[in-house]
Amino acid sequence: MTEAAEPAQPAAGLAPAVLEPLAGRYAQWLGLPAAVLPEPEDDPAQVQAMQVVLRVERTAPPARTALLEAAASAAIAVCLDERAAPGGQWHDSTAGWLAGRIRKVSRRARGAHWQAVQELPGVTVAKSGAEVRALVPGRVSELSPQVSRLQVAGTDLPDDEPGDPPRDRPVLWLNPDVPMTTGKAAAQVGHATMIAAALLHADGQAAELAAWAARGFEVAVRTPPPGRWRQLSAPVHDPLTAWRTDRILAVRDAGFTEVAPGTITVLAQWPPPPARAGGQADRR
Repeated sequence: MTEAAEPAQPAAGLAPAVLEPLAGRYAQWLGLPAAVLPEPEDDPAQVQAMQVVLRVERTAPPARTALLEAAASAAIAVCLDERAAPGGQWHDSTAGWLAGRIRKVSRRARGAHWQAVQELPGVTVAKSGAEVRALVPGRVSELSPQVSRLQVAGTDLPDDEPGDPPRDRPVLWLNPDVPMTTGKAAAQVGHATMIAAALLHADGQAAELAAWAARGFEVAVRTPPPGRWRQLSAPVHDPLTAWRTDRILAVRDAGFTEVAPGTITVLAQWPPPPARAGGQADRR
């Protein structure tokens, strides 16, 4: 991960100030009927979003899975960067965005345009030849020229076959019944890591979150067979129980782009707790 190639670390006291509103809304959001999900803002000038810049070079594009994994890590790295903590230079922008609707916009960059966005506030994550820079959120109407000139379309990449996910990191399962462009999927997996971090803090699991940060917020992204998806999604009708018992959370889309309102796009499965001495797992 880079902003000067250093892993972002969660700052002390960051969660209550920044991520707590997200944790507080999680179960309520999942319980809303699709017909009453929020409408887009009336005033486009007030829309805030995190811009997620995907490096897609013409001659050597990255693998789709690696790009999505980098995007998922980059989104939460911005939120938990020490500069987003109270008193930090990113705090007001990040906190204001998290207090409202969590929007992300994925954009494609290559060559000199990719180098130009490295000068903007944010965090770049590199993963298996893929690179993504998540920028500090702000009003869409106030985008810098380096960002506004980047295309939103054209971010799609072909499916790949990454194999079974490692067991030592969260797995972000993409809904196999819902086709999504790479850009859309990048935004959704970023939502998943943010919700996971918010719920860990809400449950007092600061040590787990700190350990995850020390590993660069590593995740695996996979698309399960439909039967496996149904098995994983069965508990999420009771979202807080699903999280605390099965360590699974769901990302539900508002339906502004590509998918129908209320669609669950991603299931995040947190790894089981480490085994205690003697081989017994700590089953919380």
